[in-house]
Amino acid sequence: MQMRLLAGLAVGLAVSSALGAQTRSPRSVPLRDIAFELHAGRAQLAEARVDVTLRVRADSAGAVLLSMAAWTPGSYDIANYARAVSDFSATDGRQPLTWDKLDPDTWRIMASRPGPIEVRYRVRTDELDVAGSWSEGDFAFVNGTNVLLYPEGRLEAPARLTVRTEAGWRVATGMTPDDSTHRFRASDVHDLLDHPIFIGRFDVDSARVADRWMRLATWPVGSVSGPRRAALWDALTRSVEPLALVFGEVPWRAYTVLQVAHPDVSGMAALEHSESELALVGTPFLDEPFVASIHAHEIAHAWNVKRLRPDDLWPYRYDAPQPTPWLWISEGITDYYADLALVRSGLIDEAQFLETTLGKIASVADRPATSLEDASFQTWLGMRDGTGDLYYDKGSLAGLALDILIRDASDNRSSLDAIMRELYERSYKAGRGFTHDDVWNAIARATRGKAWGDFERRYIDGREAYPWEEWLRFGGWRLVDARITEPRLGVLLRSHPEGVMVTGLDPDGMAARAGVELGDVLVSIGGVATTDPEFGRKWREIWGTRPGVELPLVAMRAETRLPLTARVELDTRVERRIEPDPAASSRARRIRTGILQGIPRP
Repeated sequence: MQMRLLAGLAVGLAVSSALGAQTRSPRSVPLRDIAFELHAGRAQLAEARVDVTLRVRADSAGAVLLSMAAWTPGSYDIANYARAVSDFSATDGRQPLTWDKLDPDTWRIMASRPGPIEVRYRVRTDELDVAGSWSEGDFAFVNGTNVLLYPEGRLEAPARLTVRTEAGWRVATGMTPDDSTHRFRASDVHDLLDHPIFIGRFDVDSARVADRWMRLATWPVGSVSGPRRAALWDALTRSVEPLALVFGEVPWRAYTVLQVAHPDVSGMAALEHSESELALVGTPFLDEPFVASIHAHEIAHAWNVKRLRPDDLWPYRYDAPQPTPWLWISEGITDYYADLALVRSGLIDEAQFLETTLGKIASVADRPATSLEDASFQTWLGMRDGTGDLYYDKGSLAGLALDILIRDASDNRSSLDAIMRELYERSYKAGRGFTHDDVWNAIARATRGKAWGDFERRYIDGREAYPWEEWLRFGGWRLVDARITEPRLGVLLRSHPEGVMVTGLDPDGMAARAGVELGDVLVSIGGVATTDPEFGRKWREIWGTRPGVELPLVAMRAETRLPLTARVELDTRVERRIEPDPAASSRARRIRTGILQGIPRP
């Protein structure tokens, strides 16, 4: 408890310090010919580090200011990456230069005259996090924000990067390749810092997707191969087109998916970039449905937040937090479009889309009533009440609500798709971030001048519960609460190569009474192998068994097969679901079809 309290206090101090730094605008002397070398061979990775050499040319004498980012866009948390830097040195090519720290993450080098400067330093790679840098054996991934210094006040400066590694090792990144192997170029500092990089031994292949190249790099070698790789490629490929239809273009030259599988990762996390994404997946979860969903979310970010983003985040600054009330659009509506990409491409069906939506409704209901704007602002604080990331689920639901209501008000002639396209063209394409008036004026125009102030006050800046019974009816759906009596094993299960692993156990349930224990792998239930592709259908037939009848189970425990016998018991529960409304009007049915199929297209 004390350690948790101290950690929270440290975050608060870091945020306060960084916010104070916004009043100061340090600026390096002009620099050109910025060239990095990233050294990541066996010697470096064996010590969980990479070595960096930076060569620049100062145009005048004075202070050369080089900073390490304090955070990574998309990961709204001050991480103070400078703390992983060591062995810093600077020379003019012949002799050492005087340097000190201007602030915690800025090195000030005194150049006595114009000319070349060479900087060397090391960065630890021991943070297994999508916003960090990490290495193991013959593999590493790094993020530009935490390994590459940038010139303060010179965010327009172009740069080059060369990766020095072992012969036979690969390099994968979304950064634009230069004229030789393992050399890349960045148009400015934002481009330089935006790209994660894989280095070492990993699997990689490419395909044409929506007339652009897409690359898939996965580690460890063999972790995603055969049917698993084919399934992942299918999900990636089919997610792109529905999103491109919304925004009117595929915005990248080439897109690189970088995926790490590791047993220490619980579930999955991923972080977006303009031309790539970096994902960490727990090894046992590689075949879970949420893998495709999270990848779709990150791909959607290539349009929404990496390009279309709030004025508060335009441009990014890297030395301080950038609070914004608009993460419900940048993250939440992105998540809504991930769901739409899956259903519109046929990767999931309508029932799965509705089940996902219901899960988000339940998630929001289980947490303190919080406005979307407040949740967006306070994500930087690491809230302990579970509301700091509420803008994901609640923002996604706001997207669905707006989509239904815009379509209803326009008789399905407009949609949230059209709003997102308009914002993309009128703000991002105009070289700026979107504003409050951009959003609500676009919605008003699409709905024949309808006023949206009340909706914003109650459901975006306010904390009122969403009236789903009313809103879903406009979209041709309804909420249903049904009482279901059925047998229940009383277990939580997770896929396993030999069957299904018991990860949760009701101590009073029928499985526990039969002798099942946490960690057991159930290899058959009712005489049906749990690895059987038809198990789902056969499982439902098993549940037709009368109460009191014996149900045979086979469990693996410490490599021993244990035959067990459960006695079927019935349990009554209330199941809430969203389903198509059989009494829906023709207008509502058109809206439902429009949402699920992307009609009308913008």
